[in-house]
Amino acid sequence: METKFPAGFLWGGAIAANQAEGAWREGGKGAATVDMLPHGPARLAVKLGQQPRFSWRDDEFYPSHEGIDFYHRYKEDIALMAEMGFKVFRTSIAWSRLYPQGDELMPNEAGIAFYRDLFNECKKYNIEPLVTLCHFDVPMHLVKEYGSWRNRKMVDFFSRYARTCFEAFNGLVKYWLTFNEINILLHSPFSGAGLVFAEGENQQQVKYQAAHHELLASALATKIAHEVNPQNQVGCMLAGGNFYPWSCKPEDVWTALEKDRENLFFIDVQARGAYPAWTQRMFREQGIAIERQPEDSEILRHTVDFVSFSYYASRCASAEMNSQNTSAANVVKSLKNPYVEASEWGWGIDPLGLRITMNMMYDRYQKPLFLVENGLGAKDTFNAQGEIEDDYRISYLRGHIRAMAKAIEDGIPVMGYTSWGCIDLVSASTGEMSKRYGFVYVDRDDRGQGTLARTRKKSFWWYKKVIASNGADLD
Repeated sequence: METKFPAGFLWGGAIAANQAEGAWREGGKGAATVDMLPHGPARLAVKLGQQPRFSWRDDEFYPSHEGIDFYHRYKEDIALMAEMGFKVFRTSIAWSRLYPQGDELMPNEAGIAFYRDLFNECKKYNIEPLVTLCHFDVPMHLVKEYGSWRNRKMVDFFSRYARTCFEAFNGLVKYWLTFNEINILLHSPFSGAGLVFAEGENQQQVKYQAAHHELLASALATKIAHEVNPQNQVGCMLAGGNFYPWSCKPEDVWTALEKDRENLFFIDVQARGAYPAWTQRMFREQGIAIERQPEDSEILRHTVDFVSFSYYASRCASAEMNSQNTSAANVVKSLKNPYVEASEWGWGIDPLGLRITMNMMYDRYQKPLFLVENGLGAKDTFNAQGEIEDDYRISYLRGHIRAMAKAIEDGIPVMGYTSWGCIDLVSASTGEMSKRYGFVYVDRDDRGQGTLARTRKKSFWWYKKVIASNGADLD
């Protein structure tokens, strides 16, 4: 079957500032939450907010501090993306490059200059930047001084930061995302939203209060973006992937529905402009009382223009799922699905699940979709000729692009596709470099050793062909 994509479809790739830039204290940048995430066994406890990290330690390695040095090498890397034919490049702005503490009244001009140069470099090759305002990084000063997103003052700090971005990069960026994988706040509270818990605290109360503040901030950012330039298009961003019921037992079906709702809650608000009805009962049963201001309902009515999402794998749920029978491979817990293959890291490989997810989301929101993360984390090795033949990655991407084409045939408007980690970068989940996603290999290992030299993989040439044919040639 020949796959068909609409004219003007935005093909490209995605990275995040915190996983690629490095230069963590250069150009006036302040420390951010991600800079406290060590590589190694303590990483998960820190991400979950269970092991506080308010400063870095000499006995730990922090992969974000150097990343892949994109900060100094972005011209070389964007040239590689242009060689593949990218129409769009998704990246993020590091909040603490523009506001090192987060609560300043005026931005750091060196940070603005860096991103202006970066976006101009994209424009040189006719690549549209797709820019995330907050991709798993909160300035550490805001965590220590205010408790991060549990504090309503964060709404004002973020709104100021967002306005600065929209004004400083007006004419250079027209596609924006507010919060990356906003639902990860529930599953990985420190890396998702800078939350650290006190002993005995009602963690659900803290998480949903923080969620309320992020949702207000997202709505206000959307409003500001449209005021600064009516041409701006703003999206929300979900860590996507439906939950399948483990069986047709009604209790399993209900659990899967509840798990889906838990993740879709944020997008329900961002795309529909109000809290879904079911939250009233859930808040009551979990002892959650959201503190709101009278104007909040009106603020939340500023809804996004499109819905973006990541999709790596589908998930599985049953009424009996618990910490003993769910996979530790991902912070969003799931039972192992016996009907799908799994990656080296235990993530299910399920292209049909992408089509299912896209149909569910369009049925629910009736807004254009944008698949902004999709890819296979795998270990890559050089062959005798010094090449990386990553046919496993090509196979994964081919299957998912075909599933996306079928979703388009189903009648779903899809704006574009940015595969995750188009150049190898630090894994957000594990902090590893060896969990590689890119079309371009970066010579760096899990302990930060290597030359950082860039090498094109076999998938580089394959993806170049995919883009040139607008998705028609996937062989």
